[in-house]
Amino acid sequence: MDAQGRGWGDDIDPSDQWVLNPETGEYELRTGPAAGGPSVPAARQPSAPGTRRPSVPGPRGADPAEATAPGGRRKKKARKSTGKRILLWTSGTLAFVLAAGAGGVYLYLKHLDDNITTTDTVGATSDSFSKDKAFNILLIGTDKRAGKGNTRYGDLEDALGHADTNILLHVSQDRTNATALSIPRDLVTDIPDCPTRQSDGSTKVIAGSAGTRFNESLGQLGRDPGCTVRTVERLAGGMKVDHFMMADFNAVKTLTTAVGGVQVCLAHAVKDKESHLDLPAGPSKVQGEQALAFVRTRHSWAHESDLDRIKAQQQFLGSLFRQMKSDSTLTSPSRLMGLAETATKALTVDKGIGHITTLKDVALELKKVPPKNISFLTLPVKDNPADGAVHKTVVEDPGPAQQIFSSIGDDVSFTEVKKKQKAKESAKLKGPRSAPGDVRVDLYNAGAPGGSAQTTLSWLQTQKGVTKSSQLGNSGAHQPKTTLEYAPDQAAQARELADLMGLPASALKPGHSEKNAQGLPAMVLRLGADFKGAGIPLTGPAKSPSVQKTTADEVKCAS
Repeated sequence: MDAQGRGWGDDIDPSDQWVLNPETGEYELRTGPAAGGPSVPAARQPSAPGTRRPSVPGPRGADPAEATAPGGRRKKKARKSTGKRILLWTSGTLAFVLAAGAGGVYLYLKHLDDNITTTDTVGATSDSFSKDKAFNILLIGTDKRAGKGNTRYGDLEDALGHADTNILLHVSQDRTNATALSIPRDLVTDIPDCPTRQSDGSTKVIAGSAGTRFNESLGQLGRDPGCTVRTVERLAGGMKVDHFMMADFNAVKTLTTAVGGVQVCLAHAVKDKESHLDLPAGPSKVQGEQALAFVRTRHSWAHESDLDRIKAQQQFLGSLFRQMKSDSTLTSPSRLMGLAETATKALTVDKGIGHITTLKDVALELKKVPPKNISFLTLPVKDNPADGAVHKTVVEDPGPAQQIFSSIGDDVSFTEVKKKQKAKESAKLKGPRSAPGDVRVDLYNAGAPGGSAQTTLSWLQTQKGVTKSSQLGNSGAHQPKTTLEYAPDQAAQARELADLMGLPASALKPGHSEKNAQGLPAMVLRLGADFKGAGIPLTGPAKSPSVQKTTADEVKCAS
């Protein structure tokens, strides 16, 4: 039917049923249709205090610049441009769509939230995610056979799954670089005691074990991902692992399909009966079963070892990262929605990142890192001498391994992106210095072990001659790094104190001083969580150790 047949005349906008009031020359909401002609609004009521009557577009087929007044005269009205009428109508419609869409978005986000599986790690991981700090996430790939799509890969249908693939992902505080450190599953190490949450809400401590394969940190004896996190922290000398993400065999298939496949390259053709990888030499795009076969195979590579498989996995992950940042993924709404749906179903995470909005934040922070600055490394290891002639397992090569962990803990890049920044920071330590007796500083504990401010004060006064110092207890705020704030005219004092205490240049913060107990300006030293004790330098390595690595922008052929 046309507008008249529905009770709408030329003076009515059918999108919202507003009509022209000839007495006022303005549009008002129609109270009911008039048969056979234009609807006339009800008598205009005074507006309530503090409210405004909405503006509406003009009538169709009529000139709003003129309206018939009582008595038949025509009076002039200010003309509303066609563009303005369209804008008003469009904004009203858009507001309705957004209001309706907001409910749909909420329901969809709620649906994605419901997809996510979380694990309570009983304090092994952080309760929240910070976008302002460096962060470490342990990526765990399990060999779990139970569940949809997994039973075809072996007869361990009831097994919990072990930590088959393990990557410690460190994202720098300034988001210029990231490091992905692979930890071999066959590494023999010590697994610590591990509190685990039981189905009835109680806590059970699973006893640790010495000289055990790393992959048994998950699944064995009922160990959960929190146990794997604790094992990595022990291996790394206490460095904090903030969160974990865990996926099984089926997740690899669904995620690679969701992004439209991952480009890989082979130095030679492969037809592996064990993993069922069947690809020609050169580049290929894999997804689903072939993607899983690529990351699982090891017999197709030179030494048929897990270390060779790790190299292939690193190449695969670099390509996956490039694909996820590509225009074909980011500009396709259907692909992005499919990826969100698949990822939330595929991943098990800790409660600190167990919401879709938090996972989105993690992804956006990682997206800031250029592929050329994402370094892939493998933990330095040696053959386990206990194996004899048959090399089944490996042990940590402690020197190089701890250098890597130290660099990660100190947020040192394995690429050259921080070269200029390091030079700028080092410049802070160059220049004249004050005598120790002229250094005035107030000390606060801002996350260091209890009593650190007092012991450091005593050490500075009795052993270093910094007699114009005082400690004022806890700062009331917890910070991960130790900082020394000073006024511009205290730069020489700051350099001297940094040298005496072994503070890195990054700890020096030009800013303001405060009045000490004598009313004199004093620098402010806040001992953070990284403070190890009086006399123990905090200066980390100026550059990363020399190790074999690849970056996410490199395209290599697996051999």
